[in-house]
Amino acid sequence: MDLIYFVLVAFGLTQILVYGKLFDGIRPSKKVWKGFFHCPMCVGFWVGSFLFGINGFTELFTFDYSLANFCILSWLASGTTYVLTQFLSDFGFRLEVKKSNE
Repeated sequence: MDLIYFVLVAFGLTQILVYGKLFDGIRPSKKVWKGFFHCPMCVGFWVGSFLFGINGFTELFTFDYSLANFCILSWLASGTTYVLTQFLSDFGFRLEVKKSNE
């Protein structure tokens, strides 16, 4: 259950940071940083790192502090956040039907 909670919290926080209107005014507008702060995979990695760092202060998920866990959980947050973002939108599941030109 710890991993499920971790992934869901990482997804929620990443969604807020990347797409939330609350942060529209403070997101960097320079071209170099603009891509980073609009990328759920990039922000998801750092959200995973942050959540790993604070995991000792919560009972929701608990992981041992080690370099391996840090890397694995950061990668997990990045990947799952990206995948969930591709399948979910503000209106529910994204279902795109591509028509063939045959």
